[in-house]
Amino acid sequence: MAEARVAGGGCCPPMDLFRSEAMQLVQLIIPIESAHHTVSYIGDLGLLQFKDLNADKSPFQRTYAAQVKLGELEAELLVLNKAGEFFSSAFSRATAQQKEIESQQTGEESLDTPLLEDKEISIESSKQVKLGFITGLVLKEKSMLFERIIFRATRGNVYTRQAAVEEPVIDPVSGEKVEKNVFVVFYSGEKAKTKILKICEAFGANRYSFTEDFGKQVQMISEVSGRLSELKTTIDAGLLQKSNLLQTISDRFVQWNTLVREEKSIYHTMNMLSLDVTKKCLVAEGWSPVFATNLIQDALQRAAFDSNSQVGTILQVLHTSESPPTYFRTNKFTSAFQDIVDAYGVAKYQEANPGVYTIVTFPFLFAIMFGDWGHGICMLLAALVFIIREKKLSGQKLGDITEMTFGGRYVILMMAFFSIYTGLIYNEFFSVPFKLFAPSAYACRDLSCRDATTYGLIKVRPTYPFGVDPVWHGSRSELPFLNSLKMKLSILIGVAQMNLGIILSYFNATYFKNSVNIWFQFIPQMIFLNSLFGYLSLLIILKWCTGSQADLYHLVLLLSALVSVPWMLLPKPFLLKKQHQARQGESYMPLQSTEDSLQVEANHDSHGHEEFEFSEVFVHQMIHTIEFVLGAVSNTASYLRLWALSLAHSELSSVFYEKVLLLAWGYNNIIILVVGAIVFIFRNCWCVAGDGNSERFLTCLASSLGGIPK
Repeated sequence: MAEARVAGGGCCPPMDLFRSEAMQLVQLIIPIESAHHTVSYIGDLGLLQFKDLNADKSPFQRTYAAQVKLGELEAELLVLNKAGEFFSSAFSRATAQQKEIESQQTGEESLDTPLLEDKEISIESSKQVKLGFITGLVLKEKSMLFERIIFRATRGNVYTRQAAVEEPVIDPVSGEKVEKNVFVVFYSGEKAKTKILKICEAFGANRYSFTEDFGKQVQMISEVSGRLSELKTTIDAGLLQKSNLLQTISDRFVQWNTLVREEKSIYHTMNMLSLDVTKKCLVAEGWSPVFATNLIQDALQRAAFDSNSQVGTILQVLHTSESPPTYFRTNKFTSAFQDIVDAYGVAKYQEANPGVYTIVTFPFLFAIMFGDWGHGICMLLAALVFIIREKKLSGQKLGDITEMTFGGRYVILMMAFFSIYTGLIYNEFFSVPFKLFAPSAYACRDLSCRDATTYGLIKVRPTYPFGVDPVWHGSRSELPFLNSLKMKLSILIGVAQMNLGIILSYFNATYFKNSVNIWFQFIPQMIFLNSLFGYLSLLIILKWCTGSQADLYHLVLLLSALVSVPWMLLPKPFLLKKQHQARQGESYMPLQSTEDSLQVEANHDSHGHEEFEFSEVFVHQMIHTIEFVLGAVSNTASYLRLWALSLAHSELSSVFYEKVLLLAWGYNNIIILVVGAIVFIFRNCWCVAGDGNSERFLTCLASSLGGIPK
């Protein structure tokens, strides 16, 4: 069952992270007049998970299905949201077109400019030819044929000019929007005019009259310009009003959107409640933590008071055999770690919660791969920025990556602390070793000895007190030494964490008094894991402490690991079958009273008991056994990724330090030195922000959750 959690504050008693909260099934009898306030206040409290009592009804048969049309409100909000974008784009296009028209008018001649020069106009008036013209619109796909027909019909004694209309226009005949061209045809003589008119009619061209009198043309242009000016003023005023209106809508859109979503959630929840036979009350059932009873009653009283209801809501606890949902109380520090555990799976009701241990194991596994206390300090500063400004940032709308980083700010804080710790162990500060705790335990035997190698080094002081001796860095034995150290350290941590997961399964079995899981799951799993990999870890520790070597494996340990596999597989299904048969024998009891028997029968019908199928139980146990055996091997191997990514991080930092910063320093040029320092700084910033951190995060997720019992 899905887990319900709330990021808690000071309203709740101290958290119990080790196990989920004790849950109870409650029933609410809510008066109709206070139902809305009740559901709203309980939803704000977040401590009650309602059950759907109308699961057998379709959405259209629910009580409040047609009471409010929230879908139309959401559509209206969507239209308002898009309207701002539409008017903004339309205004920008209109501004661009206006500038284009003005630029064209400045380059063209005015209407008052004569078509002919003065010396051409001085021709005798008797020899002047009067030209006529016809204007109109023709379909764009017929424009070329239209012009060709006119040219042939008049034998070329016309002048035709066409221009495409930018947007489709409505045809007066068909009433549809079509693409057309504007045309003007200059002709001489009535015969040519008659031919052109017939051709226009044949092509369905729309003709528009335009006076030939120049004075009337000027007057018409003046009238049209005045109308355009008035329309422009009206449009500008309308745009200003729309802009102000849309600005007001934009300021309140988030609030309206939140309100609509809340109302939709309230009525969706109310549709899950059943209507009483008197149709005056709503009956609700839901799961709530035991500690939240007083808080829920306070919310019910406030809802009754605010809705002016004469009758308050009745709350009563129901006894049921259903399995309650899992509920963990979290705060802003533990919620991110709990989400990491939930990415693998939600614990069953009252099982041990691995989230407590993940608070330590997850950042520590990351730190093993990111062991550099210089990088850890940078990460710590970044996490502190988010933590100090969390009140301000929590109320802002952040980007996807920023919001994800802000949500995991305390995870980053813990990873930074552990990265500083492991960086001190590795003795690396941006890949540079420091003698922080004591001088190196080794020194050169003579003057010919070089610090860059271990040849000629002798131990002259006590062992370096904490972490790796700085003399190892830069030596010929650095890579083999650190390889061996980090690889063995990864194996030790992996085996320890897998043992922790098995130990948690023991506490679960003890809590639920399940002796079968203790004897036939916990014990053989501990024997199998520690006979193989536990003994290997013990040999690593013995070699570190004494320097001696022992046999890799003993025959007794191998036989123990081999025997533990059928121990896990065979006995448990048969014991479960025997327990089921014993419970069936106990189910034959003396008849109870009629009322009690009906109640038992109703509970049996509503909840029921799963039938015991031995084949399914055996197959499930076989899958679980194979999964554990293979998982023990694969998880141990997967922990070696800690070593691999740690080595990659260390070597890459060392390469940038030696090949960028030190190489730039050797040129004795201030420009090259500044460029090299900038590249080195940006690389380290990228190392903190990226540089495979997502891969390390996923590796931590896989490794830290690999030992959690299912």
